[in-house]
Amino acid sequence: MCPFVDKIMQFVNEYYLDPIFQDSGYNPVNTLTWALILGICVFAVAKLLDKWDVKVDERFVFSIVPFILAGSSLRVMEDAGIFEPPLSYLFITPNIYFVVFIATVICLLFSRWLYSSGRVTDWNRSFALLGLGWFALNIIVLLVVEDIERPFSLIAILSSGTLFAGAMYFLLEKVGWPYINDHLNLMIIWAHLLDASSTFIGVDTLGYYEKHVVPAYLIDLTGTALVMYPLKLAIFLPVIYLLDTQFTADEESRNLRTFVKMVIIILGLSPACRNTIRMAFGI
Repeated sequence: MCPFVDKIMQFVNEYYLDPIFQDSGYNPVNTLTWALILGICVFAVAKLLDKWDVKVDERFVFSIVPFILAGSSLRVMEDAGIFEPPLSYLFITPNIYFVVFIATVICLLFSRWLYSSGRVTDWNRSFALLGLGWFALNIIVLLVVEDIERPFSLIAILSSGTLFAGAMYFLLEKVGWPYINDHLNLMIIWAHLLDASSTFIGVDTLGYYEKHVVPAYLIDLTGTALVMYPLKLAIFLPVIYLLDTQFTADEESRNLRTFVKMVIIILGLSPACRNTIRMAFGI
């Protein structure tokens, strides 16, 4: 029995714990595990928001963006060594997603309470402002302990990601693809092309490396992180089409569609912001 237990513990340490403790990134085992957990959490959170009578519409999605920025900058604070072990382990993927989620839920409930008690007239705005305040605080802390060493990387990533997204918008609109005019669909494309730009600039020009399994394999195979652009489009254009053609039966399906789009935006914008802030600070 002991050798069997030892093998299990060795497996857990190698594929789950060591990547967190050493911040070494992803492997096929933990990638599949986190993806499965994410899928379960997506439906659980969707049900939770429905129970709280929170309508997941475009306005709610955009009010979540400040919390994406806050979570990404919090991750950079860990990269900068501001937190010491064991506290630092809370701010490494996947743990940081749960930390940010809990903080976001607290802010959401507080904003809803302010609205229900008549202290504010728009809880979405209050919710977004709390996220912006958290993000601003993180940036202030980073500016205290670090200097902005590569401002050009911030400009290069934002401009290239936006230019590529704009080019895709005009191309898809020209060929008559109707789904490109949806604001959330355009946000998905922009967020993930921004992530592709941050990976390309970081890997090809600044010496960073990709931690995710599939992108890392394709970058090694092609010899350039430019492969991230077609990879992102090959994945998310069909996903957008599937969501906009299949999740239309009723109001519940359409709400779930919007929620899934929000999750996809988070999955693109979060690493894009983290990479961009990290490179700007030279961390």
